[in-house]
Amino acid sequence: MKYAFLLLLFIVFPFFGFNQFSQSNTYCNPINIDYTYMIYNADKNLSYRSGADPAVVRFRNEYYLFVTRSLGYWHSKDLKNWDFINPQKWYFQGSNAPAAHNYKDSLLYVCGDPSGSMSVLYTDDPKKGNWKAFPLILNDLQDPDLFVDDNGQAYMFWGSSNKFPIRGRLLDRKDNFRPAEKVDTLFNLDEANHGWERFGENNADTVLGGYIEGAWLTKHNDIYYMQYAAPGTEFNVYADGVYTSSSPLGPYHYAPNNPISFKPGGFINGAGHGSTVRGPQDHYWHFTTMAVNVNIGWERRIGMFPTYFDKDGLIVCDTYFGDYPHDAPGIPGKAGAFTGWMLLSYKKPVTASSSEKDYPAENITDENVKTFWVAKKTDSTQWIEIDLLQPAKVFAMQVNYNDFHSNLYGRIPGLHQRYLIEGSVDGKSWQTMVDRSDNFRDVPNDYVELAKPQTVRYVRYENIHVPTLYLSISDIRVFGLGQGKIPGEVKKFSVKRGKDSRNAMLTWDSQVNCQGYNVLWGIAPDKLYSSWMVYDKNSLQMRNLDRDQVYYFSIEAFNENGISKRVKVIEVKP
Repeated sequence: MKYAFLLLLFIVFPFFGFNQFSQSNTYCNPINIDYTYMIYNADKNLSYRSGADPAVVRFRNEYYLFVTRSLGYWHSKDLKNWDFINPQKWYFQGSNAPAAHNYKDSLLYVCGDPSGSMSVLYTDDPKKGNWKAFPLILNDLQDPDLFVDDNGQAYMFWGSSNKFPIRGRLLDRKDNFRPAEKVDTLFNLDEANHGWERFGENNADTVLGGYIEGAWLTKHNDIYYMQYAAPGTEFNVYADGVYTSSSPLGPYHYAPNNPISFKPGGFINGAGHGSTVRGPQDHYWHFTTMAVNVNIGWERRIGMFPTYFDKDGLIVCDTYFGDYPHDAPGIPGKAGAFTGWMLLSYKKPVTASSSEKDYPAENITDENVKTFWVAKKTDSTQWIEIDLLQPAKVFAMQVNYNDFHSNLYGRIPGLHQRYLIEGSVDGKSWQTMVDRSDNFRDVPNDYVELAKPQTVRYVRYENIHVPTLYLSISDIRVFGLGQGKIPGEVKKFSVKRGKDSRNAMLTWDSQVNCQGYNVLWGIAPDKLYSSWMVYDKNSLQMRNLDRDQVYYFSIEAFNENGISKRVKVIEVKP
């Protein structure tokens, strides 16, 4: 084989488009695309969907989403509705941690061969996907990032290791992207000073070192923002940090508000190994990897978060209420804003037509993507009902299907889910709220904004068809506004840095009439850019702080009716 990019004609099955339901003006993470069933680990009978390491680029005012091992990629005109593209030529195993770059709308470049040896691919028609390759092979690249500056100078960055750093290299774009001899070392993890880079769930592994990976370079106002991921894709604390420089090859300087993309709490966790793209109306968005981690650690989904640069040039990824409904890209003056729709279904009583042992119905309201309900059958006699306990105004819902012994591998045409959701005030008279009875699209994380809000007490999901061997749902999430009181202001909020100042213990008085709390912190009273959603507890052990950084903290309580006033910001020194 002359080139190492491993392109094959991809004609296993004809084009099968996917489009989210377009009437929605909001979105909810994880994004609802037709995630591919993985073909690696198939020998172990591990069947699971995954979407990870998203590389999103704008090309001729449209958008392309490249995802690890997906046997193709997605296209969108608005960052909301996505169609899957089966390219004419592509990596036969799917790309791995792909890189993508648009140079002045002339060509779209991609690289990401799973072998680590690759050419730079290019096309001027990604919708058709007749990719070509420059004849020079680049070797030993994991998690590549190709960047072409405004002056035409090209660079390759890479790194995925718990030992080796993020590195960079000049490429000669006029000579088939031939690499220069010199390899520049940019930076590595500094776990002794950066708590969030430590390995493990909640950064709690004291033995193994974290991984640095997923380089992605963004240029804004002549500053280069080199983003990177740590400490591991399967953990709730998987995050993106950033170093900045006035030159693509450095020297780079650590940003004080790291990690910039962080989502350790809530329904689905993780916000690492991402990419930043300029979206509709020139608003920035950060696409990230989120962990499911049920069947295997590499079972993942894609998240999308509004992103901006503050007055001091800090890049900020907004993960506040990050898996609740937000205004979609392109909404004038509101894109990315939290809608204020609260979770009505949290830990509400549930009844079901049937349940397999160890997978009870109450799992669908526990706000945990890792737990799930499994019905005894998959036919149209199966249903599950949530009692919201009080009438509430429902604005949107999200049905998150789970892959319990799915026994599916690769991209399979024709997968779809069909169902109805009905609502009732009294449990006797029912009205249709969501009608997917004629749906023939694959909607594994189906988010539906109602055309008109409906006030109901009972919500009932009725199954019609699932493509899997089992009807399995992790959560049915009902969003809206209750009719009761919001919580009061949190009392006795305390933050104590540990002897190891990367750690802090936070405590507060428990609230009545409260679902949970948002802990907010940052490097200044007006820069509380990070948040951690905590359910049911009145304490939080944080191990993600930078050793010498002064932080400012606040907290708020929330329930299905709204959000309390935040407590006065407190300063916490190392």
